[in-house]
Amino acid sequence: MKTIRDIDVKNKIVLMRVDYNVPLKNGKVTDDLRIRASVPTIEMLLEKGAKRVVLLSHLGRPEGKRNKEFSLAPVAKVLEKLLKVGLVGFYDLPKQGEQIKIPASFKVALLQNLRFDPGEEDNSAEFIKNIIDAVGAEVYVQDGFAVVHRAHASIDAVKEYLPVYAGLLVEKEVKNLSKVIDKPEKPVLLIIGGAKVEDKQPLIEKFEKLADSIVVGGKIAADGYKASSKKIYVAEDFDENSEGAKLDIGPVSTAKIASMVTDAKTIIWNGLLGYAEDPAYATASMITAEMIGEHVSAETVICGGDTTGFVENLMKEHPNLSYSLVSTGGGAALEFLLGNKLPGIEAIQK
Repeated sequence: MKTIRDIDVKNKIVLMRVDYNVPLKNGKVTDDLRIRASVPTIEMLLEKGAKRVVLLSHLGRPEGKRNKEFSLAPVAKVLEKLLKVGLVGFYDLPKQGEQIKIPASFKVALLQNLRFDPGEEDNSAEFIKNIIDAVGAEVYVQDGFAVVHRAHASIDAVKEYLPVYAGLLVEKEVKNLSKVIDKPEKPVLLIIGGAKVEDKQPLIEKFEKLADSIVVGGKIAADGYKASSKKIYVAEDFDENSEGAKLDIGPVSTAKIASMVTDAKTIIWNGLLGYAEDPAYATASMITAEMIGEHVSAETVICGGDTTGFVENLMKEHPNLSYSLVSTGGGAALEFLLGNKLPGIEAIQK
């Protein structure tokens, strides 16, 4: 897989796919993790002499229509504060045959929400070519790992018109996820939580061969998940609310998981172990996250939207915690771990 380290971008206009699908409240970004994750790639491209970096992203599900609720304008303001370049241009998607005139002083530009046009989700070659022509792009960089499992125009069809290279974020995600499925250091521990067993069962089945131990917690365990192998440990005790609902795994199960974390050399965690939105039922997830984050000699991968968000917030309070990868890709990371082909990865130059 070729990355931006391998190419000459001097005096070239680079079109770059990012994932700025961030939460907004009252028109302001409430979590800038994904924006910050894109900064190293943007800055390396500029350091390598790129004339300009033009960013593409989606936000939410506007269903092919312009909707101010899903505008990327608030993202542009945050990005301008994070970058050293000072000025970040923000432009509407071009109309057919239109040229976007970006002043030379704007080294970085962000285009409006790709999903304002149905061509993005339709994987329209015409749609993405129109953008390429409008900004004069010569190179394409894929750095939106969270969307590489989608066959959309900015992920798949773009390869018909420009050479595609991986950004630093995609490189990091692929490298760390590959490590835990290709030749992981043993013992390998998979921790599974969350609510939907149908989403997690394929991962459990995949890792029955790869892992030395598998833990099942969360609502899946509370609902009575039955282990199909001796290497699968299902949480056996639970913390309940006044109505008897099992909302977190109990101290016995948490202690057993802690012991397995200590012994493991490779740890993959997908899915919270309790109803962690309520701090009263976040105990097992917090203890597990802290123990994994302190286990610096192990290869540790955190994936799944709720799990990564939980860990990111914990790291703000406890900056000493360290993980090999806190994945930005929920569904994409899961698909990668399952060994499925991802259009965005397939499009990258080999």
